[in-house]
Amino acid sequence: MITPILYAVLAGLLVGLSRQLNGRLALSGSPLIASFWNHLVGFIALTALGLAIGGLIPAGAATAPWHAYIGGPIGVVFVASGSWLIPRIGAVNTALLVIGGQMVSGVVLDLARGTPSILWASALGVVLILGGMALTQRRR
Repeated sequence: MITPILYAVLAGLLVGLSRQLNGRLALSGSPLIASFWNHLVGFIALTALGLAIGGLIPAGAATAPWHAYIGGPIGVVFVASGSWLIPRIGAVNTALLVIGGQMVSGVVLDLARGTPSILWASALGVVLILGGMALTQRRR
């Protein structure tokens, strides 16, 4: 169980770093340009990795339903939004609000799918995240 936890923490650190880098790139141009370069470089890196290890195009990719690919455009909006938000509200506020939104959508999706969860604990998590956001806004 420790390995998946470490991978999740590493992924979170990399998301934070990626947002900061894209936010800095957006300052020299626009969030759209920052998102474009993020995705272009990512595409090149993933293509090289896919060609190196194989299995770049899985069986059944051509017959997958259209909604199986909607994650790509959502990712573009996510990266461009982060690039726009970081310079305006800061890294901590952006991260807290994004995580709060992820928690809300996670709770809603779990409820919609009938996934067993402890609703009060999930709701408390959302409240704590939003409370953390409110605390960072207090003036000293």
